[in-house]
Amino acid sequence: MKIKRQKQAKKTISFYKYNFSFREPFQILIDGTFCQAALKNKIQIKEQMPKYLMGEVQLCSTSCALKELGTLGKQLYGAKIILQRFQVRKCAHLKNPVPASECLLSMLEETNPHHYFVATQDRAVTDGLKKIPGVPLLYIILNTIVLDKPSQASLDHVQAVQLGELVTSAQQQSIRSLKEEQGISQKDVERRGKKRKRKQSNPNPLSCLKKKKKKGVATPALKKTEPGEKKKRSRHKRRKAAEGDNMDAPVVIST
Repeated sequence: MKIKRQKQAKKTISFYKYNFSFREPFQILIDGTFCQAALKNKIQIKEQMPKYLMGEVQLCSTSCALKELGTLGKQLYGAKIILQRFQVRKCAHLKNPVPASECLLSMLEETNPHHYFVATQDRAVTDGLKKIPGVPLLYIILNTIVLDKPSQASLDHVQAVQLGELVTSAQQQSIRSLKEEQGISQKDVERRGKKRKRKQSNPNPLSCLKKKKKKGVATPALKKTEPGEKKKRSRHKRRKAAEGDNMDAPVVIST
């Protein structure tokens, strides 16, 4: 069972590597619910996560998730201690903290540009993340860490890219870097796209002049035939034909 689970995880990771440009070290966003489940099932996250994902990882969380665990009391004190050991990523809620579920969704934005894995046991968070393409989900089932299969949103996104309907984030970034190297900015593109209005100018004075009549060469006048006079036909002698007839005629020798 463990070998089968490892093969499935390897297949899923290669899917995200190839289609969404995921690279090591993998960044994993963890909330309090995942830490609480790991504590109950005696799972060492720092030791088991790199083995399961077969690569280097960076475990991280947000300040909103830490503050949420602090307000929930002593029952989640152990989960708070585990979460404090990980890196804390800056979010947009430093002054006004929000629930951890809302904070995690805001960190991923619309396309997960920072390539985060998300480890959570919250069903509301997983339902929201499955609508965003390119988000690998991790959760704990029966004392084991499980990497979920790609969501339908991720599969649809990959299919649209293959059909040429969309451009991946990696392709967009490469296009931007090429534009910067060539010195082309967005303003230049907009200027080129706009049509320039032609200024109204006065007509060309030369075009207003009347055309001069060309002096043609006088053609010789044809002789007019009088009504009683007949037209003379010009006869062409067929010398070649006559000569040919004479050559073909038989020669008679008199004795």
